[in-house]
Amino acid sequence: MTGTMLAGQVGAVHAQTVPVSAVPAPATPAPATPAPAPAEARVIRAISVVGNQRLEGDTVRTYAQLRVGQAYTRATLDNALRALSQTELFSQFQITDNDGALVIQVTENPVVNRVILEGNRRLDNDKIVPELRLAARQIYTRSRVRADVARILELYRRQGRYAASVDPQLVRLDQNRVDVVYEITEGDRSRVRQINIIGNNAFTDGELKGEMATKERRLTTFLSSNTTYDPDRLAYDQQKLRQFYLTQGYADFRVVSAVAELTSDRQDFIITYVVEEGERYHFGNVGVESDLRDFTPDTLQRLLPMHQGDWYNAKQVEDTVESLQQTAGLLGYAFAEVRPRFVRNRETRTMDIVFQVQESPRAYVERVDVNGNTLTSDKVVRREFRLNEGDAFNSFLVRRSQDRINSLGYFQDNLEIEQTPGSTPDRIILAANVEEKPTGELSLSAGFSSIENFILQGSIRQRNFRGMGQTISASVNYSNYSKSIELGFTEPNVFDRNISLSGQLFRRDYNSFNFINNNRNTTYQQVTTGLSLQAGVPLNEFMSLFLRYSLNFDDVTLDRNTFFFNGSCDPLLAGRYLCDSLGKRTTSLAGYSLVYDNRDNRLRPTRGYSFTLNQDFAGLGGSVRYLRTIAAASHHMRLFGDFILNASIEGGYIHPLGDNGAAPGTERIRLTDRFFLGEPQMRGFDIRGVGPRVVRYTDVDLTNPMAPVVGQDRRTTVDDAVGARAYYRGRLEVDIPLGSGAQELGLRPSIFMDVGALFSVRRPTLTSLSSFRDTDGNFKTICRNQTTGTIQFGTQANNSSGMPVGEFNQCPTGFSGIRPFDERYFGDTPSPRLSVGFGVNWNSPFGPLRIDIARALLREPGDDTKLFTFNVGTQF
Repeated sequence: MTGTMLAGQVGAVHAQTVPVSAVPAPATPAPATPAPAPAEARVIRAISVVGNQRLEGDTVRTYAQLRVGQAYTRATLDNALRALSQTELFSQFQITDNDGALVIQVTENPVVNRVILEGNRRLDNDKIVPELRLAARQIYTRSRVRADVARILELYRRQGRYAASVDPQLVRLDQNRVDVVYEITEGDRSRVRQINIIGNNAFTDGELKGEMATKERRLTTFLSSNTTYDPDRLAYDQQKLRQFYLTQGYADFRVVSAVAELTSDRQDFIITYVVEEGERYHFGNVGVESDLRDFTPDTLQRLLPMHQGDWYNAKQVEDTVESLQQTAGLLGYAFAEVRPRFVRNRETRTMDIVFQVQESPRAYVERVDVNGNTLTSDKVVRREFRLNEGDAFNSFLVRRSQDRINSLGYFQDNLEIEQTPGSTPDRIILAANVEEKPTGELSLSAGFSSIENFILQGSIRQRNFRGMGQTISASVNYSNYSKSIELGFTEPNVFDRNISLSGQLFRRDYNSFNFINNNRNTTYQQVTTGLSLQAGVPLNEFMSLFLRYSLNFDDVTLDRNTFFFNGSCDPLLAGRYLCDSLGKRTTSLAGYSLVYDNRDNRLRPTRGYSFTLNQDFAGLGGSVRYLRTIAAASHHMRLFGDFILNASIEGGYIHPLGDNGAAPGTERIRLTDRFFLGEPQMRGFDIRGVGPRVVRYTDVDLTNPMAPVVGQDRRTTVDDAVGARAYYRGRLEVDIPLGSGAQELGLRPSIFMDVGALFSVRRPTLTSLSSFRDTDGNFKTICRNQTTGTIQFGTQANNSSGMPVGEFNQCPTGFSGIRPFDERYFGDTPSPRLSVGFGVNWNSPFGPLRIDIARALLREPGDDTKLFTFNVGTQF
């Protein structure tokens, strides 16, 4: 008997590539061809094995299930051949019977030298290779190749690539070895071309398609991954359809069939749903029955959201069950069961419901378990629990504990505390099954900003230092207009007490600027060196008090070559308001913050409120004295679906407590301590683009000295924001959810409206155009003696005939000229500025990116607006 032989020559010197489909599989063994045998059984006298290379002869005999001395018949030899075939170790095998001397002749299957994948670009090798049955140094078999082909196709189908194909090839090598090559043609994703719904009368196709996760391929869905066909999503959509109809009163709704057909080109699917809507029901009699002594049916009846005559809503019933269970949990009944009993009246098309609150004992916390934490200490998690062993169970405190653990940011998103029965019916075990995620941040980046041009940043931060919940950080930032270095440390629980302590050392160099001819020009430089300390203590579950102290050393300077004359700041060059701000000052600042925060997550909240009151007093030593007050509030809520609304408002005021070294009649709050407003707090306006400012117009035409013309071109003006004592601002922003494909790219878009104003500062002393008028009423250039500093007006030049030519702008030798300019004051008003727009956050491969497009709808004269802004490499 002979098995099917492989094409090609075993042991050939040259490699040969053969399609696997061209290699015939071992056929069902034919009967052995022994010498004519008598009808009675005979005895095996000897068994020899020929052709084996890797396998021992005894091993082959064992596979054949034959032994010397065994009685055998033709059926025995047929069974031996089947046993050899089932091993899949041989490409050829036969048994020859020489009067009881059996010869088993075999040709072994080749050994796999390598498994090679070609053509796979969408799936990496490390995603495919672990799923394959064939591997190097294994015996080649066709069944394993078929299984591998099926598995590769399944992996591509999970990506929606139903047009993918796999062509296995063999490359024959010497020593009975082969390379197995899987040639993969990936094809395009198989999209959903069309969704058909048959049987719907109450709702349109569009309304029902809007409830499904699967979307038809359209131009507007090119970023969505839900346009690919997925059998699991098909089943999910059937559930979504049922849920939708059940919320609209159709209690008998069912999906009769759901069929997905692949088009002939294997590129698209057409999905067809056949539905049966049934009749629409109202709520009938709705009541509550309670076996718990703390639950009176009359009290609970008033809490039910549905009423007789309302359209039946299954989701409302589920929410009511959950609400009643949570209410029971607040009173300590952890395992209270609420079962709705339905009575369907088909004649009246009403649904009567009775919510049965079944009896259960009060529960107490038997144990609190923390599982899965390998780095984080148990106590870091346990101190966030609002319940301890032995406490009465309370579902609100369990949820609050869950929110606090999620706000740490150390573990997986949306962690839930598992509740399991304890050793007795009145005991419950709470378990936080955490999955730790990286909490260290190392960033070395370079970027470009529309605000600060080129940016270099380096920072290292560990938010869970030593697994104790401590935060340690260091950062260095450098750009054309700001430089800083900061070191910080935070201990959230000092000596295991509920007191936080943090400290920071910093050095910040900041250059203020204005624009001349669209060129950014540095005005003053502020260098601040200091330290700060802060301690915090919770007053209750949601309210905390923070006390802080900081000591700052400030040095405000101007470019001496540009704005100084004879060693002093020149008001004609810099402006009186800037000259008054120069000097070195020490600020000793003590303050507090009172914070109320019940948001579900401090990192990315979706619900809850926060209120903050900050007050800082400067005057415990130092050279300045003032009281600064800031109040802020925010509210996060889910509008519908995953649309999250963030509404916030903030305002502040600085009250001077002395003259702070200011000259009589000038502002007592120095320039560097005032509030400023603009980008990024108010998008649609430039940085420091809102509020009081001095604009110097330098384009003055003196052709007619009696009537000079002041140019209004922004390119010839000097624009300096001077800040103010008071401000307010508000924001409405809605986060827009995207499909899973866009989420995987790190895209988070939003639409927003910003409103605010900056006001209340003493009007600075200005240099107006009238300062350049001589006794005759003519406007002339001011000439300053470069040695003595004396000032005189310029004269007009004459031509060779003695006739005057040009403007009155000629200065004698040894004098420097200051051409006439006009300074004007704008923006000191509480009138609101308003902007609207949209933006997107993108966690791009080269760093976080924020893009905003906003338009200012309300503005005041002097405000600087900006339509488009982007920032790369900075946090947002």
